Amino acid sequence: MLTGLVVLPLLTLGLMQLGGVLNLPSQTLLYLLTVVVVALVGGLLPALAAAVAAGVLMDHYFIPPLNDFAIADSDNVVTLVAFVLVAAAASSVVGLAARRREAEAHATANAESREELRVLAEEQAALRRVATLVARGVTGTEVFAAVAHEVGGVLGADAATIVRLDPDGPVTVLTRVGDHPDAIPAGSRWTLEPPLPLAVALRTARPARLDDYSQASGEYADRVRRLGIRAGLAAPIVVEGRLWGAIAVGIRCGRFPAETEERMVGFTELVGTAIANAEGRAQLEESRGELSRLAEEQAALRRVATLVARGLPSDEVFAAVTEEAGRLLRVSHAAMSRYEPDDARVVTAVWSSGGAFLSVGNRASHGGRNVNTLVFETGRAARIDDYDDASGPAAEAAREFGIRASVGVPISVEGRLWGAMFVGSSREEPLPADTETRLAGFTELVGTAIANAEARVELRGFAEEQAALRRVATLVARAAPPDEVLAAVTEEAARLLQAHHASMSRFEPDGVMRVAAAWGSTFPIGTRVSLGGRNVNTRVFETGRPARVDNYDDATGAAAEGARTLGIRASVGVPISVEGRPWGVMFVASTRQEPLPPDTEARLAGFTELVGTAIANAEAQAALTASRARIVVAADEARRRIERDLHDGAQQRLVALGFELRVAQSSLPAELPELRTQIGEVADEVTGVIDELREIARGIHPAILSEGGLGPALRTLARRAAVSVELDIRSDTRPARQIEVAAYYVVSEALTNTTKHARASRAHVSVEPRDGLLHLSIRDDGVGGADPAGGTGLIGLRDRVQALGGSIEVSSPRGAGTTILVELPLQPD
Repeated sequence: MLTGLVVLPLLTLGLMQLGGVLNLPSQTLLYLLTVVVVALVGGLLPALAAAVAAGVLMDHYFIPPLNDFAIADSDNVVTLVAFVLVAAAASSVVGLAARRREAEAHATANAESREELRVLAEEQAALRRVATLVARGVTGTEVFAAVAHEVGGVLGADAATIVRLDPDGPVTVLTRVGDHPDAIPAGSRWTLEPPLPLAVALRTARPARLDDYSQASGEYADRVRRLGIRAGLAAPIVVEGRLWGAIAVGIRCGRFPAETEERMVGFTELVGTAIANAEGRAQLEESRGELSRLAEEQAALRRVATLVARGLPSDEVFAAVTEEAGRLLRVSHAAMSRYEPDDARVVTAVWSSGGAFLSVGNRASHGGRNVNTLVFETGRAARIDDYDDASGPAAEAAREFGIRASVGVPISVEGRLWGAMFVGSSREEPLPADTETRLAGFTELVGTAIANAEARVELRGFAEEQAALRRVATLVARAAPPDEVLAAVTEEAARLLQAHHASMSRFEPDGVMRVAAAWGSTFPIGTRVSLGGRNVNTRVFETGRPARVDNYDDATGAAAEGARTLGIRASVGVPISVEGRPWGVMFVASTRQEPLPPDTEARLAGFTELVGTAIANAEAQAALTASRARIVVAADEARRRIERDLHDGAQQRLVALGFELRVAQSSLPAELPELRTQIGEVADEVTGVIDELREIARGIHPAILSEGGLGPALRTLARRAAVSVELDIRSDTRPARQIEVAAYYVVSEALTNTTKHARASRAHVSVEPRDGLLHLSIRDDGVGGADPAGGTGLIGLRDRVQALGGSIEVSSPRGAGTTILVELPLQPD
């Protein structure tokens, strides 16, 4: 309709412009053609409308009278009617022809649609069958074969091939469908070059085709041509974003339709999904296996960690770790070795799944190419996958036990290389790649166990050392005699350091050393050994520093000869210094072949410091005691001198003066009675002064003590005491003079205190020499409560007794009297 509305006005305008050029029949013919065009475009009804409209336009503009709808000539009426009828008839014919063509087009389209539906149905069925295989999780080989058959059938191909792209560039044929499958067999590898569709598809990751195989070159192209293939195409297989391979199809006649590449995409997607699923299942199975292995490994590590945490002996931990590692890694042999300082290794634990293997304690030297030597030299994990080229003692032993592959991992303890963990397999294939990593978990626990054990040993050793030092320090604090301290230190040091011999010697001025204390089978106390040569004692004497000898083969001198006689192989000596001056040496020795531990010097130093302190204290105490004794002796001598001076000087003069006064009194005449009386009184006063002077002299130092000894002096003292005194003197042997004086003053002061403070009725004094000591005992029945620190009397007695190397003990409970016990050496130093 729109066509008529546009074309008819335009035609009319055109004819009006032409004017008289065209006659009425020509104009009618043009309008008729216009109606036919409308009929072709719009159909019958628009054509009929256009015919009527064309008749009206012709009547108005071209049939006289012009510009009027009236018709003057009847022939024109006939022409106009004929035009309308012809136009209507032509429109009908054209419409029928158009409808017939439309019907034929619909029929053709329906046929094509049915064919497309059939092809699509076949394709979908093929895809569904492949998808079913993929969903069932069948093997990749089955999926590849099914895809190749389905693709070949759906696309009408004469051959179909699936290839996998290998990492090194070539492809591997996985499956092939078509005639003569052996021409390009499954499993064969090919290097492809463009313009082969497979090569292009794998390089571009897009579908590619080749319509003429004569253009391709190479062995693969020759094989394809011999099979009669003339054209082909390929589509890439992508698995989770990565190019995996490709599908190729070939045809002997003609070429593939243009949409074939798109149709192949569905199959390549399914193949990619199948491959991804297969890889996913493989990874899942691998993960499950890995999880199972991890669970086993964690259980084994947990069992070992439990043993470590329980602090079991190292041997038990080593054996358990070795067995757990061997069973977990499914090897035939496992062992743990400790590296020794002499470049050897010692087996500490072994395990075998069956058959003989190394024994614990087995010792072998490093060297050659083998796992133990490689770990020792590099400090890193090592493996040997083939023992044909292995060498050294460890390799020979491995071959003897049928080991074909092995792995060793270092055992480190607090950063230092301690040993190695070894696992070996009698199978031909190498041990798994993760063996080193899995074994490292065990070696870390072993390192922890060893560190803990060493820490416990060190802590126990430290505790034992501190206990030993505390015992020695207690002796020093108690001011025990030096000989006792030296003997105790020597024994404590020897037992602590597990030495076989120990001694302490003093350096003498004449270039020898004298043994002051000894433990074990060594030089007896008092032995004098000359210094000189190469030995521990001489080096300490010469350098003033610690010294050691780890091998006595090269040692010289008298000390070295004596050490070899005793079977000593290694020794350590540490100097003893007293207030900054060298005093002697502390010596420990072992009969074992290995050297003494490296910390022996430091541990001995703790004892030598205490020895130095003890010796310094003893010397200071001896000096103090000697000084106090000298002071006491000097005081006693002064007392005796004063008493003698008084007796021989002033006392004698007073006696003479009194005698002269008595003579003068008797010579006076009787008529001077007053003078006689006065002289008599003066003589009496002089006699009183003499008595007082005698008492003073006796208090300063009783003459009877010097003349008669302790017994008579105590008896005189008892007779003059204000309380009843019972004496028990069991010996008349006189001790040293200063001891007699001290004993006398102890008894005198005690009886004075009893008289002044105890309110006692009686006292008992006993004197008995026993075991080189003079034992005194003074007891009373007074009120008690005496405080030794409360007055100067008892304090003075204590000072006097201790100055002479004695001891005094006072016991004075309230209401139970007082007891004083004194021990004095009979012959002080």
